[in-house]
Amino acid sequence: MNRQLSQQEIDAVFQNLGKGEGGRTGVLKTAPFDFRRPDRIPKSQLRALRLLHENFVRSLASSLSAYLRTYLTANLVSVEQLSYAEFVETLSSPTCLVSLGLRPYDGHAVLELGPSLTFQILEVILGGKGKGPPAQRREITEIERSLLDGLLHIILSELKQAWESVTAIEFTVESLETEPQFLQVPDPGEAFVSVTMELKVGEVAGLMNLALPSLIIKMMRAKFDHHGSLRKAQSSGEEQARMLRLLKPAKLSLDARLRGPSMLVRDLLSLAEGDVVPLDYAVERPLELLVNGRLRFRGHLVSAGNKKAFVIAGREEQQR
Repeated sequence: MNRQLSQQEIDAVFQNLGKGEGGRTGVLKTAPFDFRRPDRIPKSQLRALRLLHENFVRSLASSLSAYLRTYLTANLVSVEQLSYAEFVETLSSPTCLVSLGLRPYDGHAVLELGPSLTFQILEVILGGKGKGPPAQRREITEIERSLLDGLLHIILSELKQAWESVTAIEFTVESLETEPQFLQVPDPGEAFVSVTMELKVGEVAGLMNLALPSLIIKMMRAKFDHHGSLRKAQSSGEEQARMLRLLKPAKLSLDARLRGPSMLVRDLLSLAEGDVVPLDYAVERPLELLVNGRLRFRGHLVSAGNKKAFVIAGREEQQR
């Protein structure tokens, strides 16, 4: 129930404590509460964080596919609030654990790349085909750490861009560890927002976990509220720009066509070498340029050196 207790209800709770199990029924029951656990951030803020990181994983999949030159998919698995100790319990050992600075804010975030994901990406970087060898359970070497620098640069760049819709944060690599217990955190009971993402490279899927201090996110509550009020006004242009950026690498087929007369099947079957088929198509009449089978432009065929080219004379109105 999302409301405050009245004074009468509070008095009834303490009266019930004094009566124990033999007390009268019909009054409020008590439940244990751990006062060491920080207040949880609002659900509305969690929803905003989920939307923010959904955009992040979509952009990250596109950027990493181009960087690794292989098909990569990513999806958001969960966004929840945990203590740091609970977050560490979910991690593999050994793993790739990165401490992140959050300038201009105090505190650190944690980024974890699961072993199966880390070694699959390293194989692709080194020229492998990503067919999916068994996941290795070992610490990464110094050379492998250097190879991961480019990957981390792309991840943090996309993360920074995703957070710019709320506030400017400069994500920087502070340290890299392979054992979760080696990463120093002042208070293991401190609350973090855990963001779990699944990345699939080739035939192997693995998890990437991001933990952000809840205290810093709570400090941004006003910025999240402001972001929510502006989202409808900004989403249209921003979403269109994002979709255009994702579509730009797509390939299209272009066909220049000269539409001639109709012909009966019996006439087509009777054609032989040396026959002349009149097209009745004026030389100055523009040709049609089809994009993926749809008429989009008109123009003329020209020569460009030893090759043929198509000069666009005008745009055709979109056909419904």
